[in-house]
Amino acid sequence: MMQTSPQSTEARVALEPDFEWDGQDAYLFDIDGTLLRSRDRIHIDSVALSVQRVTGFEITLAGVQLAGSTDTAILREACKQAGIPAEIMEAQTEAILEAMRTTVAERRHEMDLVRMPGVEEVLRHLARRGALLGVATGNLEMIGWIKIEQAGLREWFRFGGFSDHFPIRAELVAQAARKARELSAGDKICVVGDTPRDIEAARANSLSVIAVATGSFSFDELSPHRPDVCATSLADLLALARLGTGPGL
Repeated sequence: MMQTSPQSTEARVALEPDFEWDGQDAYLFDIDGTLLRSRDRIHIDSVALSVQRVTGFEITLAGVQLAGSTDTAILREACKQAGIPAEIMEAQTEAILEAMRTTVAERRHEMDLVRMPGVEEVLRHLARRGALLGVATGNLEMIGWIKIEQAGLREWFRFGGFSDHFPIRAELVAQAARKARELSAGDKICVVGDTPRDIEAARANSLSVIAVATGSFSFDELSPHRPDVCATSLADLLALARLGTGPGL
């Protein structure tokens, strides 16, 4: 059964004046650290396993920035760090990515995923208000949808932006925003994420952003980046909103 991660003992929410957090036309949710977290290493380990299987080279993700990054960027950085020649990577990147997809798909039922606090309640709340819900994630598309399906959240999302062809997060967010507009969602599009890179990617596309401290970064680490909303969790955001408590808590 899907479990929910424990909530923070101190609920904190800060909102920019006049920003209606649940009044946007569309929302682009990050996956890891925002919607859920993995208590297994299936996805992480698929990178090194796939590189070794396709190229014969050994790599490590030690020293590679993972939080807020993308699968394609992580792969490139790890291979560069390992000294794999650029011409080999250019020729083999797609084969490595396909091996990652296959590895995760074959082990999907071994995944140990935990939904972050308040995720389904917030998705339901936003959907009832008529918002279009999508994802904007550094995961490869197949891997991202597998995680969402295994977490029991697939019904809420209609589209997404993924890293298959976009190593830079701002570019995959732009792709997701384009899809939202194509679906006639309106112009008010909000990114929901758990890292400074999510905030930066939103700002690079002139989008609003909700930051939640359910991943690797604390409330105090996220708030200086000035998201439109900073909350200890989506559960805390929804609870305080229902209480009618003002911004800046």
